[in-house]
Amino acid sequence: MMRKRLLAAALLLTAAPVLTACGDDSDSGSDKPKIGVILPDSKTSARWETADRRYLSEAFEAAGVDYDIQNAQDDKAQFQTIADQMITNGVDVLVIVNLDSGTGKAVLDKAKSQGVATIDYDRLTLGGSAQYYVSFDNVKVGTLLGEGLVKCLTDMNAAKPVVAQLHGGPTDNNATLLKQGYDAALKPKFDAGEYVKGPDQSVPGWSNTEAVTIFEQMLVQRPDIGGVVAANDGLANSAISILKKQKLNGRVPVTGQDATTQGLQNVLLGDQCMTVYKPIKQEADAAAQLAIALAKGEKPPAPATVRDPEGNRDVPSVLLEPQSIFKANVKHVVDDGFVTKQELCTAGDFAAKCTEAGIT
Repeated sequence: MMRKRLLAAALLLTAAPVLTACGDDSDSGSDKPKIGVILPDSKTSARWETADRRYLSEAFEAAGVDYDIQNAQDDKAQFQTIADQMITNGVDVLVIVNLDSGTGKAVLDKAKSQGVATIDYDRLTLGGSAQYYVSFDNVKVGTLLGEGLVKCLTDMNAAKPVVAQLHGGPTDNNATLLKQGYDAALKPKFDAGEYVKGPDQSVPGWSNTEAVTIFEQMLVQRPDIGGVVAANDGLANSAISILKKQKLNGRVPVTGQDATTQGLQNVLLGDQCMTVYKPIKQEADAAAQLAIALAKGEKPPAPATVRDPEGNRDVPSVLLEPQSIFKANVKHVVDDGFVTKQELCTAGDFAAKCTEAGIT
């Protein structure tokens, strides 16, 4: 009996390290910071999947942290479900691009109640509780859109043009900030009577499809539209599609932002007069650095603050500088690695236009 007991004890001691090792393997990431990211959709702009996901993944992998990046595909219920799953799965930090401030606030508040640090990425959640906000200076982006249209209309010697505006989603604070910027840039021209205010309308959910219908109605209302401020390249392309039907593309300057491949190709062809480039790698890297620091229990300083009027607070922020892109400097976006020559300079007209723009 004693020999049997000694043998059993020996077997347990021998097995113990094995059992411990199995536990370590199954919880291999338990001691690593874990970061969750929720992107908004893949329809309103190609950037979320082609740029933000890629750059955030690269930054997290380089830092050796665990991460989970998911896309809510413009579904508010799915947005909340993803957030709940990430919180349940033990993320230390939650980074969100809200679909609207109401949904975003609910998610941020729940994360806060569970001790999860939070970052608003690209869009500020009004009335929310995010500890940091990382974005571009969106008023400046809007200013560049307005100034870009003025430059294009001046170059064309346009006489008293009617200017139409396609605003972004009415529930997106970024759309409000963009409008502040281009309204301020265009106001002197309107006040002086040099430009005429044309139709303007917000596009629900930044929907490119709805923008086609909206702009088509605008052009029926004012067939003499001579310039268009569109809040991003997707909306710009919607307007361009209608202008093409009327053989007005290239004759009516259109502005946009995001420097998408399609937007840059429209600029090269002359159908879009300019776009605003936001070096998204810088934005992703800044968000990743903050998220990693928060996950480690640190509270890094932020170089700026942004006022949240609904929350009555100043949110510590990182605001990056946007850049105007015209046909003459499309090459800069390629040189920066945001798009590749292969993506941009496909066969036919684009290949020739790329050569003209010095993209070789």
